Amino acid sequence: MLLDGKAVSKILLEKIKQEVNKLDAKPHLVVILVGDDYASKIYVKNKKKTAESLGIKSTVIEFPSDISEEVLINKINELNNDKDVSAILVQMPLPKHINRDNVVSVIDPKKDVDCFTPENVGKLAIGMKPYFYPVTPQGIMIMLDYYKVPIEGKHVVIIGRSNIVGKPMAQMMLQRNATVTICHSKTENLEEIIKAADIIISAAGKKVVRCKMVKNNAVFVDVGISRDANGKLTGDLNWESDFNNFNEVVSFLERVSPVPGGVGPMTIVSLMLNTLASAKHMVILCLGAKLLLSTISLSF
Repeated sequence: MLLDGKAVSKILLEKIKQEVNKLDAKPHLVVILVGDDYASKIYVKNKKKTAESLGIKSTVIEFPSDISEEVLINKINELNNDKDVSAILVQMPLPKHINRDNVVSVIDPKKDVDCFTPENVGKLAIGMKPYFYPVTPQGIMIMLDYYKVPIEGKHVVIIGRSNIVGKPMAQMMLQRNATVTICHSKTENLEEIIKAADIIISAAGKKVVRCKMVKNNAVFVDVGISRDANGKLTGDLNWESDFNNFNEVVSFLERVSPVPGGVGPMTIVSLMLNTLASAKHMVILCLGAKLLLSTISLSF
C-alpha cells in the first residue's frame, strides 16, 4: 500500500546512469548557493552527490549572503552562454535583498531544470510542453504512475498553492484529465473537501490532515516536511490522532507515501531526469504511465 519513493528512485536512478554512460558529452549541472542556510547546504550537497554517482558533472558555486543581485545575475548570464553547462539551478531561498523573480527570469529556459522561468511556467499553465517539468510535481506523477494509480476522471485535492508544488501540480493533473481542487489557508470546509477526494496531495508543511478527514481507500501523497516535538521528520498527515501505528494507516488508505522516503527521493530523481534531458537539448515528452525521453523508455 506504500508509495515507496525510495524504492522507485533506486530503479530510475540506475536507468538514468545507463543513459548518461551512453553520452559522449556528459550533462553538467551547475547549482548556485547564496548564503549559509543550513538546510540549503544539505540539499545542495545531496544533489551534487547523486549527480556525480550517475556520471553527471556537478558544480556548486557559492556566494556570500551579501552578494548583490547584479553580480548574481551576471553570473547566471555567464552560465547561460557557457556551452559546457547544460543545466542551471539557483537554490532557494535567496537573501531578502535579492528579488527572486528577477533572478529566475534570467535563467535560459533550456537550462532551467527547476522549471522556474516565466517561459516554462507559462507553457505549463496554457497546456504547452515546457522544456522541463517542475521537479516535485513531476516526481509525484512518476510515482503515481509506477504504482498504477488512476488519475483520469478522479477528484484530486491539492493542499497548498505554492509556485513550486501546488500550482504546477494542479496544471499537471488537469493535463491528465483529473478534476482538481486547490485548498489553502483561507479555504473553508477543508474537511468536507478532503473527504470527497480520491487523491490528496498535501504540501502544507504542517499537520493539517487527520485520517478521519480522508475517505477509506483514498490515495494520500504527503509532500510536507516538518519536525515533531521529538525532532523526528514528519509530514502533513496527522495519523497519530486516529491510529496507533503507521501500519494501520496503510491498511486504511489505498496508497500513502511515507515521510521520509516518499516524495523526497522522487524529487531528486526528477531533477536528474531533467538534467539528463538538458544535455540532449530536448523536452521531456510526456507525463503518462510511461515517462519518455527520446532515448529512454521506462516500462512500468
